Amino acid sequence: MRVLLRTLAPLLGLALAAVGVILVIEVVAAWVRPAGRGLVVPWPAWQAALSGLPWSARPVIVVAICVAVVGLLLLLIALLARRHDVALTAPTPEMTVATSPRVLARLVGRTVRESDDVAAASVSASARKIVVRAEGWPDAGGGFAGLTDTVRGRVSTLLDELPLARRPRVAVSTRGRKEPR
Repeated sequence: MRVLLRTLAPLLGLALAAVGVILVIEVVAAWVRPAGRGLVVPWPAWQAALSGLPWSARPVIVVAICVAVVGLLLLLIALLARRHDVALTAPTPEMTVATSPRVLARLVGRTVRESDDVAAASVSASARKIVVRAEGWPDAGGGFAGLTDTVRGRVSTLLDELPLARRPRVAVSTRGRKEPR
């Protein structure tokens, strides 16, 4: 969503700036030649075409619906693009403490990777859920039986130590990694 906002914001800004420049050019042209027809935009022709168009005409209704839909889409994008911080318990009621999901994911990832039987791990986190995907080395018997329990236990211990206002759910998926030759 952030990529969409980072591309949409400059494009909308440039479009608004272009409209502003055209408006300034047209105003200056109207001051210099009051009886002129406009430099870039044919204002008199547009005025003549639009003056005979009632508000209940089909093109007016279609344009109004399109503008409303685009406005609602922009509003939806803005609402969905807000930061989704992970709330922490504050030391005093006057304070609000939060961290980003990325920091929480890094903490969980580092804790999971410290285990000797974990070869690699990837973690994604939000305020509601932490998803851990771990790859493990085979144990002495050649299996990976206790890897899920080990990872879940380490994550649970870490979450007990963190001052989270609300404990997220934890989903762990594991798979084995063959030993290098």
